[in-house]
Amino acid sequence: MSPLVDSHCHLDFPELAADIPGALAEMDAHGVSHALCVSVTLEDFPRVRALAEAHANLFASVGTHPDYPGLPPIAPETLVTGADHPKVVAIGETGLDYYRLTGDLEWQRERFRSHIRAARECGKPLIIHTRSAAEDTLRIMREERAGEAGGVMHCFTESWETAAAAMDLGFYISFSGIVTFKNAAALREVARCVSLERLLVETDSPYLAPVPYRGKTNRPAWVKYVAEEVARLRGIEFSDLAAATTRNFFTLFRSAHAH
Repeated sequence: MSPLVDSHCHLDFPELAADIPGALAEMDAHGVSHALCVSVTLEDFPRVRALAEAHANLFASVGTHPDYPGLPPIAPETLVTGADHPKVVAIGETGLDYYRLTGDLEWQRERFRSHIRAARECGKPLIIHTRSAAEDTLRIMREERAGEAGGVMHCFTESWETAAAAMDLGFYISFSGIVTFKNAAALREVARCVSLERLLVETDSPYLAPVPYRGKTNRPAWVKYVAEEVARLRGIEFSDLAAATTRNFFTLFRSAHAH
């Protein structure tokens, strides 16, 4: 049976950090071999990196999420330096979020550009968050030649057109527990259509727990329920979906080595 990988979680967040051994044991029990712990601010990055250093089956990213206004501009060199570490396999999460924030968001776009430039420079892929901002996200990806770095559209919730445009740029599409929610019919259609060679699964834990745990603190082990739903939607065996998404993870995050 092929193991699964949780391609995006936040094990350093307090809801999960209090019991890392428990989270890892639960991953093992659910057949989840590896997880990528994703940075949301540079201030917290050392904590994320330390988790990856301490556990052979955890990896880290370096970056600052678009939901944090008021932080100083980020130079690409800062990110490149942070990425110069064997367990840091990606730049991000980065991107645009027009859902929570309004007004002049040029700072968000500039921050996104810095992350893309860093990814191209250091040769590590991008983890992109986009919410209510698909058009600008794709435009900046094109302008900054994000396809040269590659990456993933994480926790995907956008249209098929957006998914197709991202895949045209060489990006992968990652589905979270949202795909199990009753109101996510349009997203389930996207999950049916994305090329199996470009598909990833994630939890985004501690957020977005899948059915049957919706509303609870999400855990990396529960990526199994996301994978089961995507396999069901596509009419394929769970083992085939697990094998494909795990292979895709190690293809995309090429500096991540399975231990």
